[in-house]
Amino acid sequence: MAESSKVIHVRNVGHEISENDLLQLFQPFGVITKLVMLRAKNQALLQMQDVSSAVSALQFFTNVQPTIRGRNVYIQFSSHQELTTIEQNIHGREDEPNRILLVTIHHMLYPITVDVLHQVFSPYGFVEKLVTFQKSAGFQALIQYQAQQCAASARTALQGRNIYDGCCQLDIQFSNLEELQVNYNNDRSRDYTNPNLPSEQKGRSSHPGYGDVGVAYPQMANTAAIAAAFGGGLPPGITGTNDRCTVLVSNLNAESMDEDKLFNLFSLYGNIVRIKILRNKPDHALVQMGDGFPAELAVHFLKGAMLFGKRLEVNFSKHPNITPGTDSHDYVNSNLNRFNRNAAKNYRYCCSPTKMIHLSTLPQDVTEEEVVNHVQEHGVIVNTKVFEMNGKKQALVQFENEEEAAEALVCKHATPLGGSVIRISFSQLQTI
Repeated sequence: MAESSKVIHVRNVGHEISENDLLQLFQPFGVITKLVMLRAKNQALLQMQDVSSAVSALQFFTNVQPTIRGRNVYIQFSSHQELTTIEQNIHGREDEPNRILLVTIHHMLYPITVDVLHQVFSPYGFVEKLVTFQKSAGFQALIQYQAQQCAASARTALQGRNIYDGCCQLDIQFSNLEELQVNYNNDRSRDYTNPNLPSEQKGRSSHPGYGDVGVAYPQMANTAAIAAAFGGGLPPGITGTNDRCTVLVSNLNAESMDEDKLFNLFSLYGNIVRIKILRNKPDHALVQMGDGFPAELAVHFLKGAMLFGKRLEVNFSKHPNITPGTDSHDYVNSNLNRFNRNAAKNYRYCCSPTKMIHLSTLPQDVTEEEVVNHVQEHGVIVNTKVFEMNGKKQALVQFENEEEAAEALVCKHATPLGGSVIRISFSQLQTI
């Protein structure tokens, strides 16, 4: 292997591969400062901000074959330590200022709606119109301000920033459009100067399933970001390429399980959109995750787990999403979803059920006795420990077996204890 360098040499870059595709592939590993497309040779040179970012990328891709648009690309350190030719500087594009911004969102782990974007961009001036759409570059939005100066301020302040911790990175350019055309006010487009627009074309449901947003996840960027969270490689048996969001869970104990308990268990692996227990088969349920990666984690880690005396069967469903209705529970806006913050960090703790549960967001004055009393109905407690980390009270409780720990988690996660709503996860520690 060539000497380490912050410049990465990419080969087999076909004509169908764009600059944005390459940015999406490498942005999870750090800031990219320059990119040169060598079209005549089907190659590209890409400069990271520092050598360690380039090393992380190459280490990750020794275990995972990088693919863009179905084509394998091959990467190595470049013989250049620095790109000094006339290259495109990604962060210094000399484009014409305009009151309309074109925003691309990279490694998008969560659905981004018009409301989320409005919250992010409105502090810089009055946003007149907002349109979101899916392109080959990923999930994009056009944002029209009342004044050009507001658009310039927003671009300066937000370029390269993340909407959520560790993901949903903003790449902002000026658009060359003069005026946005908005026909509907809904989750995908909004005209703030005309609140009377219809929500959909006549004949179409005004509540599309969140599964319809599934295309909004650039899967390769997603996988790379998450793999980086796992320390550079995905867990054994996880491909990171699944795009099915909905999981079928069967052999449930119908008397003991409900949607909220299923939420408590499956939300360990990613955000939950919707859950439906099948009325004609009450030991079966559908769980729709935020995208294909958490669904793959849930199938991998929960298949065969014991809960309430039953061995769970967990598989991908043939249904792409769960249709909203009175028989389904909606969690897409729930603040109990565990991956709304620190997504990358949370993926690191994904595992199969263990005998040990970890309790956090506990009241500062909580005692070991109170913790034990809260969970002891679920099994034999072998050991407990209450401790403080970063000024916050936490606890570990070890049960006799995994099934008892899983029961305590699904029944007691997000329940109140001493005025606090507690959070429970499985711990991978073997002993306290």
